[in-house]
Amino acid sequence: MALELRHLRYLLAVAERGSFTRAAEDLHISQPTLSQQVRQLERTVGVQLLDRTGRTVRLTDAGEAYAQHARHALRDLAAAERAVHDVQDLSRGHLRLGLTPTFTAYLVGPLTAELHARHPGVTLAVRELPQDRIEAGLLDDDLDLGIAFAGPHLAGIEAAGLFTETLSLVTAASGEGAGPDRPLPVAELADRQLALLSGDFATRMHIDAYFAEHRAGPRIAVEANSIQALTEIVRRTSLATVLPDAITHDHPHLAPLPLDPALPSRTVTLLRRSDAYRSAAVRAFVRLARELVRSRGYTPA
Repeated sequence: MALELRHLRYLLAVAERGSFTRAAEDLHISQPTLSQQVRQLERTVGVQLLDRTGRTVRLTDAGEAYAQHARHALRDLAAAERAVHDVQDLSRGHLRLGLTPTFTAYLVGPLTAELHARHPGVTLAVRELPQDRIEAGLLDDDLDLGIAFAGPHLAGIEAAGLFTETLSLVTAASGEGAGPDRPLPVAELADRQLALLSGDFATRMHIDAYFAEHRAGPRIAVEANSIQALTEIVRRTSLATVLPDAITHDHPHLAPLPLDPALPSRTVTLLRRSDAYRSAAVRAFVRLARELVRSRGYTPA
């Protein structure tokens, strides 16, 4: 039997779902047909790839080794197909972008608007993900580009600095037009109630580390998993929060209040898989992102 790509996809579907029945449903084929195709594959390679004896179907040791190469083969084929269809004049194209949640509040909107204005034929798929899932998505070829923060990265991930993000304590704007005459000592946060992002945000972990370093113990009155919810809460209450300055500058109802010592800055990075194909759309987006950062006056990385 000649090996075909469907055999690889069928094997990986069964391995992922742990069941012929569920895999067949996902693939929209009958369970007997799926079983027959996988057995044909096993006869072709001359080894048992799946252990069918337990409640869950699993890859055998040989199956694990084979599946690893099958995943790489399918990933490389998908990249090859995108390369064939990539149009250098950007009359069409596609970009899959992953970014950590705070960037949806101030960066993805201007970037998307600029991309659409310059290259309306390029489609953009945006996914808001934690940084570890962005890097995993890049390695699995589920994403073309990521926007996240500098730090330890998975092997095979290439990071390029984009700009430096600064953060401040943020309150509702008073409307008087005058800012504070001095930074607020971090010890005085004990007298304030805060609304902060929830613990699954990288920004919250950054804030908590700052509080711990300076032995500050603010009272956390509200936790939110949405930047929009947080800005509305702070706007309409006496609660303060901590946000990137770029968000505050774009929000007329919020005012930054510097802390002493200042909150540490973070380096925003563009993430790519080191050996990934660089499509025309990816190259254009990187250029556009760097132009936008300069035009907005963000501190260079």
